[in-house]
Amino acid sequence: MKKTAIFAVCAAAFATAANAGFQPAQPTTSAGGFIGNETIVTVKQAKEMRDDTNVIMQGKIVAQVKGDKYTFEDNTGSITVEIDDEDWRGQMVTPSDTVKIYGEVDRGLTKTEIDVDTIQKM
Repeated sequence: MKKTAIFAVCAAAFATAANAGFQPAQPTTSAGGFIGNETIVTVKQAKEMRDDTNVIMQGKIVAQVKGDKYTFEDNTGSITVEIDDEDWRGQMVTPSDTVKIYGEVDRGLTKTEIDVDTIQKM
């Protein structure tokens, strides 16, 4: 009986010490800030860039291909973009809306896509 009580006290003390520095993640909200000179990349330029290169593109999302894949167009061509649900941030976009997307080039063996981090309706 004494061993069980001692074990319980030690386990409780260890759990308390292990959680002493734990703070639940606080939701982060952007209060805004400075945006410097942005270099807008065209679809044609993005198709020539290296994998994982950060890009900012401006154009229109003209169609949903499948799931989270969409066709993005500017005046130089079209490219597939991947936009996860949380990246929309509640915005509704139609093919007539101009958007700015922030993402990175995702080069595969046969095609190049853009993995979108943020989308902004203009």
